[in-house]
Amino acid sequence: MTIPTLGTLSGRKLVTDLQSFGLKIGAQTGGIARKGGAGPSDHKTITIAGQTVMVPVYTSGARHSPFQASPPDQHGASTLLRDGQTLGTIHFPAAPRFYGLSTADGIPYWKIALLHGRDTLATTVHQTCIRYADRRTSCQFCAIGQSLEADRTIAYKTPAQLAEVAKAAVELDGVRDMVLTTGTPNVVDRGAAVLAESARAIRAAVDLPLQVQCEPPRDHGWFQRLRDAGADSLGMHLEAATQAVREKIMPGKATVSVDRYMDAFASAVPIFGRGQVNTYILAGLGDSAADILALAERLIALGVYPFVVPFVPISGTPLENHAPPSADFMKSVLAPLGRMLREANMKSTDIRAGCGRCGACSSLSTYEQ
Repeated sequence: MTIPTLGTLSGRKLVTDLQSFGLKIGAQTGGIARKGGAGPSDHKTITIAGQTVMVPVYTSGARHSPFQASPPDQHGASTLLRDGQTLGTIHFPAAPRFYGLSTADGIPYWKIALLHGRDTLATTVHQTCIRYADRRTSCQFCAIGQSLEADRTIAYKTPAQLAEVAKAAVELDGVRDMVLTTGTPNVVDRGAAVLAESARAIRAAVDLPLQVQCEPPRDHGWFQRLRDAGADSLGMHLEAATQAVREKIMPGKATVSVDRYMDAFASAVPIFGRGQVNTYILAGLGDSAADILALAERLIALGVYPFVVPFVPISGTPLENHAPPSADFMKSVLAPLGRMLREANMKSTDIRAGCGRCGACSSLSTYEQ
């Protein structure tokens, strides 16, 4: 039997569907797993119709998904089925070579940084947050402490460790950019200081485009300091579109209001450039499609790229049983958002580094075309 090849248009629909439903996989299925920890969590990486994406596999929804992947062959090829019917071939990439290395003091490189998507290296510099331990203030979807508790990472990655791993990932696996995020360590610089220190060390070791991600610092002078340290792009993540949903889902983070984020975006865009400041928006937390699109319109006008991804419930969090958005809901957001980005000539392919450039957690980039 000849297994059909998935084209670009069918691939776009499938990616949107897969990221909403999740994917059932067997114990033998390969690929790069992201279970627990800072996002994307409970995912595996697959390549479908030429696009490398992160798909939920460890969620309760994925266990009941109509999509199933067969065990891959020696080349990582797997048959994708929906309700038992063959759709085509997908691929699970092999683990990157840098995962096999360790630091001089015995820490595996994969505990310091992980490959996301096709060629993006990512790390959470501080695997802790001042809000995480108290559910009255924590983001209800957050699992930043889970991978630390499971000994899959370390609490703090030093600048020297990050530089060492980044250099190896570029040389061994062709990594093209890196994301540095952090739990919020304080309410003053909100992580900008540790990100600047890390970025400076990495850029001294290897020529690798970097995105840094934190909440808006009180002093907007940090944006220039981060740029001077070697950051190419900046992520400040609203997570939800409306203040009401933010206060319900992320009570601590919501104390930094949408308006304060907008002020921070307006300060950051002239420093990093149009389209080089991004914000992550989780669709499915309670905002309507109209709410998300209205916010996106304001962001695009400021020169900020709104990276909209489907919310994925993570086991062990207060929202573990919260339903992910339907594929139809995602299409109702992504299709008009793709048109808005095209009309504004703001493309993910122009982002120098970060989640928007990687694009693996959303099918948004395919709607830009």
